[in-house]
Amino acid sequence: MSDAVGRGITVTEIANIDEPIDLTPETTVAVLGRALRGPLDTPVLVRNFGEFRRRFGDCWPRSSLGPAVRDFFDHGGRRLYVVRVANNSRGAMLCLPASGSALILRAVECGSSERLRAAVDYDGIDETDTERFNLTLQRLDPGSGRVADQEMFRALSYRAEAPDFVVDRLSGSELARVDHPWPTHRPEPTLAGGNRFLPGWVEHVQAGTDGSELSDYDLVGSSVRGTGLFALDAIDDIDVLYVPPRGKGVDNGPALVLAAEMYCRRRGAMLIVDPPINWTTSNDAVKGLRELGYASPNLMTYFPRSRATDDKGATRAAGASLAGALCRQDR
Repeated sequence: MSDAVGRGITVTEIANIDEPIDLTPETTVAVLGRALRGPLDTPVLVRNFGEFRRRFGDCWPRSSLGPAVRDFFDHGGRRLYVVRVANNSRGAMLCLPASGSALILRAVECGSSERLRAAVDYDGIDETDTERFNLTLQRLDPGSGRVADQEMFRALSYRAEAPDFVVDRLSGSELARVDHPWPTHRPEPTLAGGNRFLPGWVEHVQAGTDGSELSDYDLVGSSVRGTGLFALDAIDDIDVLYVPPRGKGVDNGPALVLAAEMYCRRRGAMLIVDPPINWTTSNDAVKGLRELGYASPNLMTYFPRSRATDDKGATRAAGASLAGALCRQDR
């Protein structure tokens, strides 16, 4: 309500009774690390652990990302951006015979669990046309074998000068891209048992790979290429950033913490840092904080780590649980 007084007349402005009250937006958290599948260096918004599993795969013993996401939602978080990072991973490869050459496809998403298949047919193509073909791509769920995603491309051409050149048409595909060398003829139809009335599928001839263990520099990434931390530049708002440990019994290094703190300072976000594994007592924590010398309003840590009663008393990082609890408290 605001009052303006002029020449003895008071004017009072009152908001309409049916005008909604603005709500504080949900606290947004971001995490990054290794995953079984999913797009690389691309922030993906997930709102529950089920969405994470469908997009990035289940918890993986070689990564702490899955357990961190589960802890986040278990402790009250609702809005989480996940960035998948990989080191020298590779997508699966499919080869479709093309009269002595081949149409070579490479999966967009790398990883050993990415299952793609492809089919070629000439339905709706004139019999005198020896240039065009139809292509169907499918992603299969590695657990159930059911079709998870499908893309269909009609009347493609193997000729580079054609407006429907297969390389250009598949440049926007979310499943596969065309690899060199390009085909010199159109791909042959995929038939089941040689029956031209029964379509078949071509599976990958080379499985994808998960790559090597991540380093701190893989997680930091490149601001020029928009990888690692800098993939988060693609989203407008981020309130909290948490980087789970790269593996069991491993602490994030000072180079990663420094880069993440500087990034959060630029974005106006808070960075949650797990306490080092060797902090076992409160004296260790006090001494360790002094030795680390971190002094930033954008960085917070906690002590002690959580201790699982069913895991022989082993400690585990609880940064994601803390992030979820902060989101719940903000609400």
